[in-house]
Amino acid sequence: MGDTMAQCLSPCLAECKCGPGYATPLDAVRNGPVEKLLYVVCVQPNLDEEHGDYLATVDVDPASGTYCEIIHRTYTNSKRNELHHSGWNTCSSCHFVPGDKQVPTRDRLVLPCLNSDRIFVIDTGTDPRAPKLAKVIEGDVLKGANCTAPHTTHCLPNGNIMISVMGDAEGNAKGDFVEFDKNFELVGTWSRGDRKALCGYDYWYQPHFNVMVASEWGAPKLFRRGYHPTDCDDRTQYGCRLNFYRWQERELFQTIDLGDDGLTPLEIRFLHNPKENQGYVGCAFYANVYRFYQKPGTSEYTAEKVIDVPVKKVQADNGEIEMMGGMMTDILISLDDRYLYFSNWRHGDVRQYDITDRAHPRLTGQVFLGGAIQSDAPRRVVNDPELSEPPKPVYLKNRRLLGGPQMLQLSLDGRRLYVSSSLFSPWDKQFYPEMVAAGGTIVQLDIDVENGGMKLNENFLVDFGNEPYGPGLPHEMRYPGGDCTSDIWLVNE
Repeated sequence: MGDTMAQCLSPCLAECKCGPGYATPLDAVRNGPVEKLLYVVCVQPNLDEEHGDYLATVDVDPASGTYCEIIHRTYTNSKRNELHHSGWNTCSSCHFVPGDKQVPTRDRLVLPCLNSDRIFVIDTGTDPRAPKLAKVIEGDVLKGANCTAPHTTHCLPNGNIMISVMGDAEGNAKGDFVEFDKNFELVGTWSRGDRKALCGYDYWYQPHFNVMVASEWGAPKLFRRGYHPTDCDDRTQYGCRLNFYRWQERELFQTIDLGDDGLTPLEIRFLHNPKENQGYVGCAFYANVYRFYQKPGTSEYTAEKVIDVPVKKVQADNGEIEMMGGMMTDILISLDDRYLYFSNWRHGDVRQYDITDRAHPRLTGQVFLGGAIQSDAPRRVVNDPELSEPPKPVYLKNRRLLGGPQMLQLSLDGRRLYVSSSLFSPWDKQFYPEMVAAGGTIVQLDIDVENGGMKLNENFLVDFGNEPYGPGLPHEMRYPGGDCTSDIWLVNE
């Protein structure tokens, strides 16, 4: 505790108080607790089930008698919401509280909905093991600001909450952000100026460099009806760009078109060290990772492809040939900025790369957890630039892992990687109907943080197949105290 307090006081010259989160990313690694609870956003695939989507609280404490069990469910009690991502009302960007300002509390988890445009606010502070619904922001609130399909939630250093959006009120593509105050009252849209992003999705900010960067998916009216390969032909409605904003001015100042190889850039991650002006984005369509960074001596940014997962040539039973991309659906970076992880939802593997050399990631671990190219899959791989034989099905506690690896969450110390299986229910039903019917899963990979490498923990499985109102689809995961994808750090010197 002494080390943590010293790190808290020194940047503020002992003139500030410590708020939520951790003083630095390495403080979280060294002093953060081992996770005991996992909050999991879950979608109800049965659109007529009245309890609807929910937040599951999972016990992940190996010493507990309910280890790997869902110990509580916080239902939305409404239909067709499509909970997706989540974020906190406050995080480590609010850790240093100057002067006499009130110290904020991390006690509200924000759950935006991709289909209904609602935003559910969950009280996790009163009883962390049994969160309860605190507020519902109806979809008309966003539509009144000409916004729909809210996605990524981050707290701002001033204590407000900002959520990226992907559509206008009619469901056309729109890259923008809505800001709420501490009481979750709408302040308005965040960006200023005449220049606007064509599409939206994820974002990350770094005030030290006066920059925020955002990625792109597509128009809600397109992705909500399922995956169509031709949707990406219209690049005004489907994304391939990174959008850079001046943080203080709130203005879009640069857009980088990543081209065909950068189609659908989704999860975007700055390095956690707030003094490093660079990061990575995972591009889903062709499973590529781009590194973005500021050109030395300029205010301009550039992006370069640093990881390229080859497509695989597959043949269906009817003889039809398909070039199957990995569909990279999540990436994250360990809090010490040493390892980058990503999931290939279609190919079925999770990968670990050493990014000590930022421009040249080095593959150090790979684990297959299902996917569409398994040895007994309906499609037969006829040309694979990487594998000599298709991966075999994976069974865990007599349960076959169905679907593919999707969302990732890493422990603060970097030693445990949690992997869920659901992407987006309309796409789940299209690509992996057997996973939807059986329910999704969460598994855990044990990480070798010293040498690199991963292996499946044979004793860990969270099975969503026997939920009270039918099989559930687990998506994003959070810890009560924050994690490596929710927390942003500031330079405080």
